[in-house]
Amino acid sequence: MTLARAGAAREGGNRWTALAALYLAMFMNILDISVVNLALPVIRADLGASDTELEWVLVIYVLTFAAGLLPFGRFGDVLGRGRLFCLGVAGFTVSSLACGLAPDTTTLIASRGTQGLSAAMMVPQVLAIVHVVFAEEEKGRAIGLFGSVSALGAVAGPLVGGVLVWADLFGLGWRPIFLINLPIGLVSLYGALRFLPDLRNETSLKPDWAGTFLFALAVVALVFPLVEGRQFGWPVWCFALIGLSAGLTVLFHLVQRRNANQGLPQLLPVALTGDKAFLAGVLFVAAFFSAMAGVFFMMAVFLQAGLGLTPLFAGLILAPHPVGVIVASAYSGRFGSRWFSGRIVASTLMVLCALVAIRFVVLSDRAPETLLLPFLLLGLGVGTGIPALFQMVLSRVGGVDAGAGSGVLQAFQQVGMAFGIAIQGQIFFQMLGADMSEASFRQAAQATLVYPIGVLAALFCLTVARWSRFRFWHD
Repeated sequence: MTLARAGAAREGGNRWTALAALYLAMFMNILDISVVNLALPVIRADLGASDTELEWVLVIYVLTFAAGLLPFGRFGDVLGRGRLFCLGVAGFTVSSLACGLAPDTTTLIASRGTQGLSAAMMVPQVLAIVHVVFAEEEKGRAIGLFGSVSALGAVAGPLVGGVLVWADLFGLGWRPIFLINLPIGLVSLYGALRFLPDLRNETSLKPDWAGTFLFALAVVALVFPLVEGRQFGWPVWCFALIGLSAGLTVLFHLVQRRNANQGLPQLLPVALTGDKAFLAGVLFVAAFFSAMAGVFFMMAVFLQAGLGLTPLFAGLILAPHPVGVIVASAYSGRFGSRWFSGRIVASTLMVLCALVAIRFVVLSDRAPETLLLPFLLLGLGVGTGIPALFQMVLSRVGGVDAGAGSGVLQAFQQVGMAFGIAIQGQIFFQMLGADMSEASFRQAAQATLVYPIGVLAALFCLTVARWSRFRFWHD
């Protein structure tokens, strides 16, 4: 996109209306993830899903989403961000229908995989379009709204999911949690087609097919054995695949460097990999979300299967988290590009304290309502840090690479989530075993929480230690 076209887009009066269409798609994506968490026990009962199949209902989405984010983020730079966004929304809507009509677990998992790929087409275009269309003084507000909308989807997910599953509308059980995406997707698609500025690219960028293949294969080779390892007793091929993932990552980097030296297309621009601040940011995001994602997967199962709560009651227990994200994101956005470091330090500290409190409640055999305050603190911590972190990382990316930069950031976020769900799922179900007693669920939950607490403790120590020494933490 040329500077002249970007300037015209920024002056267009419909950019905030277009932003609403973009963020409605983001809302649908987050809603879908959080809705599924609450429906897992019902899906298990209806389709006879095993523990591993239950994990795959979540992980296949995150896996295909993560594998597709970076390629589709770059394809947006090449083929047009608006065009890819609209294709992604259409694909997500159709695959949601397929999920809602799935007759068995295999079909549901396959449809969820298609959902993830469709989300990978639309999601990286959102922040890339915001980065290009909005002037510098407006980006803080726009990205702050990004956090609020994402949190709103997370708020609505447990509540809407709990109500839909509990109400058993028309005897459909869990299926309306996917069918609800149809009207949302159609409204978002209409809004994008009607109000999105002309974002046709005027560059000579070409797709990097070799890089796309290597990146996707590296992600699959890492996550697949982490999910399936426990079921198969951790055979040698699991560790071989993890080693293969590391080798493919190195090969991917070498291919990108070779392409840069020869003037060939790069899926991940070498200019970004050479930026220590950018790399530190995306690695921080991956670690942070690896801790967070597994917590909600585990707690959804713990509250319903372990404590016997209804989906609606479990959703109400988890709801303070996204409420806190909305409140904190709204205030955090007002700071714009100021005080990045302080906001990230405060964020990691709040999240760490919240996780410790959640583990204490699980251990102490207290009433589920006692979890409300820790989940609110958890949300306040996430809402304080994530907008600042995302804005700081994307500030390192030039306009021509906006799609790639957004794709890298969110790809690492999703890889972290897939890794976290796989690791914490392994710990939880391994500790649970065949004993379905409440005491066994509590023991499994408290053991699982050791991982996210350890990750957040390390991130907090890193932020404090590097505040004034490492370039990444400089404001």
